[in-house]
Amino acid sequence: MKTIICAIETSCDETSVAILSHGKLLANVVASQTKVHASFGGVVPEMASRLHLENLDHVLKQAFQEANITGQELTHIAVTKGPGLIGALHVGLQAAKTLAALYQIPIIPVHHLAAHIYANAFLEPLLFPLLALIVSGGHTQWVLMKKNLSFEVVGETVDDAMGEAYDKVARLLDLGYPGGPIIDQKAKDGQPTYPLPTPLLHDANHVSFSGLKTAVMNLVHQAKQKNSAIRVNDLCSSFQEVATNMVVQKTKKLLQQYQIHHLVLGGGVSANDALRTKLKLMGQSEGVHVAIPPMWCCTDQAAMIAKLADVMIEANLIGDLSMAADASWSIEKATLI
Repeated sequence: MKTIICAIETSCDETSVAILSHGKLLANVVASQTKVHASFGGVVPEMASRLHLENLDHVLKQAFQEANITGQELTHIAVTKGPGLIGALHVGLQAAKTLAALYQIPIIPVHHLAAHIYANAFLEPLLFPLLALIVSGGHTQWVLMKKNLSFEVVGETVDDAMGEAYDKVARLLDLGYPGGPIIDQKAKDGQPTYPLPTPLLHDANHVSFSGLKTAVMNLVHQAKQKNSAIRVNDLCSSFQEVATNMVVQKTKKLLQQYQIHHLVLGGGVSANDALRTKLKLMGQSEGVHVAIPPMWCCTDQAAMIAKLADVMIEANLIGDLSMAADASWSIEKATLI
């Protein structure tokens, strides 16, 4: 089926619109709010919603201009239904419903995390069965996919997400926001000389970042009490070494447990250079093909929403104008629309 899809993504602090025509990406416009939220040390939900309202019209117009198409040529509208910030999701969903009603075309409700997995399809076909590692500011999950559009969570964090832990450690060290890229860069100029614990759990398939974050906090507080200096680059290197090793080891265990030879990475933290390098090396040693998305696919953008929507259209997974945003939508229910 030939499709021309307009996809809208507003789950957090990026306003994005993409146009996918017959499987070819014609436009992928992103307006980031990062600089606005940086002064607050994190995303302010109400502000994010208001900025989506301000940005969406401009982003839509730019996407149509870049794609050189008109609204009348669209066959489908796709939109992030969840998970995410409820107010931010609502802005994108209402815009998508308006366009779907205006042009009398179907609307496709897309799961944000599932879309991160399918973003890899811009690079190469997804080969099933596969294990997907999703690492972002709000989620850290291992998802087993035995077939297309089938999602089973086989491991996840029990507290902080990986990206959240990076942001909190960066805040402790007064490094700014977002913390992930800053810590990743500083870690390259440091050595993992600080002894930090690896949190252990009774359920071997899950991870915890809270204890690691607390250990960094204790080190910083003790240094302040003793009026001694923190070697910031070394502490960043130490934190990143434990965090990334923990994720890689869990990934390796799950690949062996389910006898999977195809690993797909997705989410904002998949841009982390240390994690990408270690997963590639692990894949080489384990005989696993590791699909790592290009950097532009790691962060939130509407291209991934359009890519998954295209697959959903083939499976006849079509929504309707009565659907609502779902801030806590489970990936295991991504096809229950």
